[in-house]
Amino acid sequence: MMNRFILNETSYHGAGAISAIADEAKARGFKKAFVCSDPDLIQFGVTQKVLDILEKAGLAYEIYSDIKPNPTIENVQHGVEAIKASGADYIIAIGGGSSMDTAKAVGIIVTNPEFADVRSLEGVADTKNKCMPIFAVPTTAGTAAEVTINYVITDVEKNRKMVCVDPHDIPVVAFVDPDMMRTMPKGLTAATGMDALTHAIEGYITKGAWELSDMFHLKAIEIISRSLRDAVNNTPQGREDMALGQYIAGMGFSNVGLGIVHSMAHPLGAFYDTPHGIANAIILPTVMEYNAPATGEKYREIARAMGVQGVDAMSQAEYRQAAIDAVRQLALDVGIPADLKEIVKREDIPFLAQSAYDDACRPGNPRDTSVEEISKLYESLI
Repeated sequence: MMNRFILNETSYHGAGAISAIADEAKARGFKKAFVCSDPDLIQFGVTQKVLDILEKAGLAYEIYSDIKPNPTIENVQHGVEAIKASGADYIIAIGGGSSMDTAKAVGIIVTNPEFADVRSLEGVADTKNKCMPIFAVPTTAGTAAEVTINYVITDVEKNRKMVCVDPHDIPVVAFVDPDMMRTMPKGLTAATGMDALTHAIEGYITKGAWELSDMFHLKAIEIISRSLRDAVNNTPQGREDMALGQYIAGMGFSNVGLGIVHSMAHPLGAFYDTPHGIANAIILPTVMEYNAPATGEKYREIARAMGVQGVDAMSQAEYRQAAIDAVRQLALDVGIPADLKEIVKREDIPFLAQSAYDDACRPGNPRDTSVEEISKLYESLI
């Protein structure tokens, strides 16, 4: 069996990593950046840290900030119009998944104009050309969009998220600088961190998992489990470890897929505008229980990576429960709600379940499922 693995051309890690942006731009002969960043990051001066580097190096740029937390088709369309008018020859995406997902969709359409209809990008689009070069600067430790071949755009008219998978969209350079993440509030740190843990766990148990991806996912689970609490408390080491852990998780899941935690979370973001990390964190333990029969011995290694002691002396039922309990405890410790009672309305479940079943992440789930079973999972959480 053949397996494919795609990563960035280059990535920089650690405090001060953004200082390499100017050198990378000059070395590649770039002239003008199209800077994608959301309004809050601009308002609070986070984006300015990168702009200062560009200005000091005499590099031109134009800012695009029409970006929402769950970026829409309209955000992408406006971005395509703006980048064409800007004369930019590369993109710098600064922010979380929203900025990067917008940048990816814009960059793909610019070089593949036959996909100008954003909906045509859903699923695995047969694009021919690499997107406009992207420099990715994450400000959250969770989505790992800076190292993935995935992006998600919301179709407001249909109340659904479109999961897009395209090897041509991966950023050419990632600058994973924990100093860019220090202004994240506790709630956002917790949510994005649990998103990263979900990536690692789902990637580890997905149908497409293999030895190389397992190596990344287990290490990511270990790092995230030990560092998320500290990151929420804004310690320097916690921030640095989470920046690395979420990136490693992205290296894995981008290449092997996810499962129904993400499938169930995506409709919540589209329908209720629920933050993606919160949705994942609430759903993850329940879906882990559901998936357990299809995971072999993998929950033992998840429990071990999360710091559970004595797993080798446990029965299969015990180590599976230990892994689930460790995830629940971490979510509780960082302030994640325990259920969806404040989010989901019972009458919406049929639509949510069908949307989750149709989601691009669902086929990778280790246990085959159905609309009816997904409905029951939602119902168990309200």
